[in-house]
Parts: sequence; structure tokens; C-alpha cells
Amino acid sequence: MHEDTPIRYSEQYGSGNLARRHLWGTVLMIAGIFSIAVAVLMLVILVGDVVIKAFGLNMERPFAWLRPEFFSNFDSRFPQRAGAKAAVFGTIYTILLTIVVALPVGVSAAIYLEEYAQDTWWARLIEINISNLAAVPSVIYGLLGLQVFARWLFLGRSIVTGALTLALLVVPIIIVASREAIRAVPASMRQASFGLGATRWQTVWHIVLPQAVGGILTGSILAISRAIGETAPLITIGALTFVPFLPRNVFDVFTVLPIQIFNWVSRPQEEFRALAAAGILVLLVILISINGVAMYLRSRFQKRY
Repeated sequence: MHEDTPIRYSEQYGSGNLARRHLWGTVLMIAGIFSIAVAVLMLVILVGDVVIKAFGLNMERPFAWLRPEFFSNFDSRFPQRAGAKAAVFGTIYTILLTIVVALPVGVSAAIYLEEYAQDTWWARLIEINISNLAAVPSVIYGLLGLQVFARWLFLGRSIVTGALTLALLVVPIIIVASREAIRAVPASMRQASFGLGATRWQTVWHIVLPQAVGGILTGSILAISRAIGETAPLITIGALTFVPFLPRNVFDVFTVLPIQIFNWVSRPQEEFRALAAAGILVLLVILISINGVAMYLRSRFQKRY
């Protein structure tokens, strides 16, 4: 009897501890669901408010600000004539050029640091700097782009200056996310490839990258999503708030939707705030479209073994 007593006591203590863990797990799960529900509810309220203002449903004389003329007219001091044609095209040009510059540079740097770089002080210094650059405020990149691209390289307040500045902003994020995705590929797959006689580059191209493309695109989506909504670095390099023409090439002056929205919101008339709501909806559609394309490419090209 005495020998069985410690066993029964430990079993009872263990069952009580397990019960408390289940209780705390249930409490934390409910708290998590509640937090997600509150966040989703706030998002729905905000988007609903933007939709109501964009279509003029909250005004005494309803006026649909998000209409075909919104995409065919340039900005104006009269709200009924104002549109975002230059800002929409400027946003598309800037983001596409940012993707073309930032994605190859970020992924290439991640491949080199993860697959080729030796464990030296120089490589460690680069890794520390990349991690620090990912947390630098965006206005600092704007000052850097103003001095390097606009003044030293004589690119002025052009689309290419804005794209290169945004590329500097998102490259560290792409590098960090891509390295994590490459690192997640099992080492056994690399060893099997080497065992079959493949070179390091063949292993990276045919084995590592197809497995890591999902994480790479996910990180790139987050980086580009940040770049789309950035205003401070573009204002710093001198992007205009009023552009009554379309850019003729990447060396022309430009404006983007975040700057156009900021310009409309800063005006006292209620009509311009409704125009800003229409611009927010267009910006959301552009963002969702880019995310959708990235998600399709991720599911299309990612190989599973």
C-alpha cells in the first residue's frame, strides 16, 4: 500500500496539471479568437466607411466619386472634375520598376549569403547590417535617395528615382524573408543532389529555389505591400502632388496614389475627402491584385516533393 501511494499522488498531480493546461489553452484560444474578431470588425468598419464616402452615400446629394471619370481625369481644384489618372499610372509604373529592381537583387543576395558565403567576419558584418536596415525608418531612405539618385546621379524627381528609393527600402526585407525560406529547405535534399553529381548552382536552381519560392514570394508580397503605401520617402525626394499629364518615360516627374490621397485629405472641403476615399479603394484594389498575382505564381511554380 505504501509503495502505491506516491504513484497515485503523482498521477493525481499530473492529471490536475494537465487539466490546468487545457483550461489555459482554452482561455488563450478564446482570447485569440476574440482579438481576431475585433481586428476583422474594425477592418470591416473602416472599409465600409471608405466605400460609403467613395460612392457618396453619406452626403445630402449623393455623388459617386469612384466613377470612370476618376481614372480619366487629372487632378483639379474643383472636386467634381478631379481625378487620379496621373497618380494611378505613376503608382503602377513605380511599383513595377521597384519589383524589377528589388526582387532580383534581394533574392540573389539571399542565395549568396545562404549558399555561397563563408562564415567570415565580413559575411557576419553584412548580415548584421541587413538586419539593421530592415528596421530603418522610411524617411531615411528618402534622404538617401534624394542625395544619391536625385543629386549625385542627376536623375531628378523622376520615376526611376522613386523606384530605386523604394527598392532600397524593401531589399532588406526581401533578403531576410528569402534567407529564411532557403534555410527551411532540408539539408538532406541538397546532399542527395550533390550525391547525384549536381553542382552547387544546379542544386540551388533545381532543388532549393523551387522549394523556397513560396516563402520568397510571401516575403516579397509583404515588402511590396509596404512600398505601395509609402509616402514619406517619395515626398522627401520631391515627388509632386499635382501632375496634369502622364509620365512619358521613367525619367519624367510623377506622383503616386498615397501622395494624391494625402493631398486631398489635407484640403478642407468634404468633397476632397470623399475623393481620397475613392483613391484608397483604388489603392486597395492595386494591392490585392499584386498579391493575387504573387499567390498564383507561388502556387504555380512551387514544386512539392
